[in-house]
Amino acid sequence: MSSIEKITAKKVEVKIVDAATGNETTKHVLWWNATIANLTLMALGSSAPEILLAVIETVTNLGACPGELGASTIVGSASFNLLVITGLSIYAVSEETDTDEDRDADVPVGIKRIYDLRVFAVTCTSSLWAYIWLWIVLLDQKVQIWEGVLTFVFFFLLIGFAFGAD
Repeated sequence: MSSIEKITAKKVEVKIVDAATGNETTKHVLWWNATIANLTLMALGSSAPEILLAVIETVTNLGACPGELGASTIVGSASFNLLVITGLSIYAVSEETDTDEDRDADVPVGIKRIYDLRVFAVTCTSSLWAYIWLWIVLLDQKVQIWEGVLTFVFFFLLIGFAFGAD
């Protein structure tokens, strides 16, 4: 996690020209978009063990009936992240724990506000679609190459839609 924080902390210098006055100012901005970093680096870093287990199981069983370890670990991890971690994060918010000095003064103490609601809606919809897509793919008990490729393409569509919503 600390390496991901270090990677995403990289800043670049951007020159901004005021259209009205023509004055040029320099501003330091993050090189990584926070939404893209969360969907790629954070997801890869936190899910690396499940991904590696699935890859190892798939490669060692090429041509044979796949085991349950790979798919089960990935679906279980995604379900845990979506339901348990979200639930605990909501439960953890209280007046006693809401001590951030940079908090929005318009929001009552003990209440957290989601500012990127469009991004949240895109990722939530994508999570639900992922489970529906998995069910569709596994209806015939076979995963075709085109289904795997399309599943991979869905990830890049998610990143594009989330970036657009951001």
